[in-house]
Amino acid sequence: MKRLHRLTAILVKLQSKKIVQAAELANKFDVSLRTIYRDMQALTDAGVPIGAEAGTGYFLVDGYSLPPVMFTEKEANALLTASKIIETNNDQSLINEYQEAIDKVIAVLRTQQKEKLEILEQRMYTYSKDEFYPSNSLSVIQQAITDFRILEVQYTAATKALTKRVIHPLGVYFTNNTWILIAYCTLRKDYRQFRTDRISNLIETQEFFPPQQFTLEDYFKQYSGTYDTL
Repeated sequence: MKRLHRLTAILVKLQSKKIVQAAELANKFDVSLRTIYRDMQALTDAGVPIGAEAGTGYFLVDGYSLPPVMFTEKEANALLTASKIIETNNDQSLINEYQEAIDKVIAVLRTQQKEKLEILEQRMYTYSKDEFYPSNSLSVIQQAITDFRILEVQYTAATKALTKRVIHPLGVYFTNNTWILIAYCTLRKDYRQFRTDRISNLIETQEFFPPQQFTLEDYFKQYSGTYDTL
């Protein structure tokens, strides 16, 4: 990879993550750590505000942004393919949001790239013969997870009983054509799992819960097999 291309790729990587380690960049671009250090100095000399924390990594100073990114043909094809796969998932809000993102990608493509993408779109199709369970709340749930916002949900349990819960949304995962929300339930005072297709009403409250250390990996290690989905 030519240095100019590598410097541009490093900038994109820095903008896509909060902290980037030099070793991660060296491994990605198959160069030495010394080369990465020189690249970082070159970007700094060019006026890019890069911060560094010893033992942590590099980061872009808040407020700095790159000009619109130009996608290669293969990158645009990959994004279009991902959109086709997402269309087979059960949550309409995710489909809508991803389509908005794809439209923005297409907007910055050259005319010839757009024409090729139209051809590819007409010649790709994804099909799922499994039972489909539609929902329309994933986008709101995802934002609530990162905002630490308390949600109120009206939910139909497996027993068909209608229940209202106040929850702290913590994570989501996709299995058997269904999105599952993991949340702390204030009624049960414990973790519970909720199928998004069974959420009939969702309210974003103006209340927030304290941030906590939570990962799906730790959750499944501790609670696997303990809780069933409601």
